[in-house]
Amino acid sequence: MNKWKIYAMLVFVMFAWGANVSLLKYMVEEVQPVTLTAFRIFVAGLVVLPILWKMKLLRKPTSSEWKYILLGTLTNVVAHHYFLNIGLSITSATHGGLILGTGPMLTAISAAIILKYFPSKFQWLGLIIGLTGVAVSILVGSETMGANLGDFYVFLAILVQVLSFMVVSKASKTLDPRLLTVYMLLIGAVILFVISLIQEPGAIKQFAETTPTFWTVFFASAVVSTAIGHLIYNYAVGQAGATKAAIFMNLNPLFSLIISALFLGEVLHLNHFLGLILIVAGVMLGSGAAEDLWKKRNKSLKRDI
Repeated sequence: MNKWKIYAMLVFVMFAWGANVSLLKYMVEEVQPVTLTAFRIFVAGLVVLPILWKMKLLRKPTSSEWKYILLGTLTNVVAHHYFLNIGLSITSATHGGLILGTGPMLTAISAAIILKYFPSKFQWLGLIIGLTGVAVSILVGSETMGANLGDFYVFLAILVQVLSFMVVSKASKTLDPRLLTVYMLLIGAVILFVISLIQEPGAIKQFAETTPTFWTVFFASAVVSTAIGHLIYNYAVGQAGATKAAIFMNLNPLFSLIISALFLGEVLHLNHFLGLILIVAGVMLGSGAAEDLWKKRNKSLKRDI
């Protein structure tokens, strides 16, 4: 597929995921987070299933592919969505969106380590700057320890998701990422539902007390952000690679900040914008984009001399 089509798809996913932070923040104030997650992921899986059937992509995985499916399920679906929803239940969507913006930086560093080559000085500098941006955004001016705990859960959510991208990238050599997605969503939903029965007994009753607005938000999150978003992103990872696809995740906090302010009425402070600048700088360095630009500039100057 044309690379610009892949890039356009990634921009759409970043908008959907940025908006999803606000959608989740709204929903976890109405129902218990783990139970919400289980049903949302299950609906997403049911949406993806007929799409792949229509595309004739459904098949039984091989025994070696099952290990990637199970590992991807535990990281990309169960752990990521569990920590994200728990975190957003006790912190703001603004903080959550900013922390999720560290994804490209963490992806670049993780890919370098897992693929057995040592990160460059630029990448380590990007890691430090990006984490500084997170600290500035969520620690400066935080009013409660509860918010900080929620921020930590959101950070764990993006960390395990980044690890899952490594799994998707490796699995895509033999297994279509879109097929991988549907298996991960359906199996992950079952695991999350079991966890919800233990952690949040009786929480299902809360869904009967919700409003039509809640269900509009629920299906927007489940279908657009989760089903379509995961389907497109995992496909893009398989086409472009984990690191290159992750560069687009720096758009995530931008969309998240704007939507949180517009629709949730969350107040943005100077430290949020300063943190965003540091995170984007960390992304550029950590992903290798700044280093590539620097090398190209030096080559151009040498040709001119």
